[in-house]
Amino acid sequence: MTDAKPIDIVSLYPKDMNIYGDSGNVLVVRRRLELRGYEARIHAYNQGDRWPDHVDLILGGGGQDTGQKKIIRDFFDRAELLRSLASDGVPMLMICGLYQLFGEYFETVDGSRLDGIGVIGAYTVGRDVRMIGNLVEHSDDFGDVIGYENHSGQTFLREGVSPLGRVDQDGRGNNGEDHTEGARVNNVIGTYMHGSLLPKNPAIADFLIRTAAERRYGSFEDTGSDAMRAELARLDAAAAEARRVAASRPR
Repeated sequence: MTDAKPIDIVSLYPKDMNIYGDSGNVLVVRRRLELRGYEARIHAYNQGDRWPDHVDLILGGGGQDTGQKKIIRDFFDRAELLRSLASDGVPMLMICGLYQLFGEYFETVDGSRLDGIGVIGAYTVGRDVRMIGNLVEHSDDFGDVIGYENHSGQTFLREGVSPLGRVDQDGRGNNGEDHTEGARVNNVIGTYMHGSLLPKNPAIADFLIRTAAERRYGSFEDTGSDAMRAELARLDAAAAEARRVAASRPR
């Protein structure tokens, strides 16, 4: 639609921080924006690229250690900008490796330390035990959130930092001890949930979309047609079925 209002979305380091289907989060946000009558402008930002002139929403994924090493210098070059955008209320979703790097630091099993950028008051410690499998957590704002965790780093939230949700099982979530998973600071969400997360959890996708639109335009307006709303309903039904299947399987 030529008169659709644009929403500018940064996909952060998709070449190196995009495992376990995290790129699906970008596809979901784009599609749900379009079905509500907005124009989704996707900016794939990799190290060395030009930063977009306007940013309404940022999505980042997980990566292996090699991926983190590739992006880390550029990531720190962008640290002040990312902190400023987060403080200003830009909605962001950071998965696994970028969730860790948005914290204060990561201490590896051998004791070496990798600093984060401090958007989220949390720190991560490497462990020999890997937490892996489908996971259901309970969120006050989003209901039950369902995704797939696969991490050996254990993250601990500082006092006063809210988790994304809480898990029932021991040995799962942020650190396997305190039954928290993920974190929320301003409009930034960090989580270990891959899957990818947003296809199974449209409530989180809609939160990101609504927040981005309200920040840019002062309000969120759904101008989608009846056919678009029917397509959204179909996608939500598919998400509900995917959630049901994932919740019934440990892996």
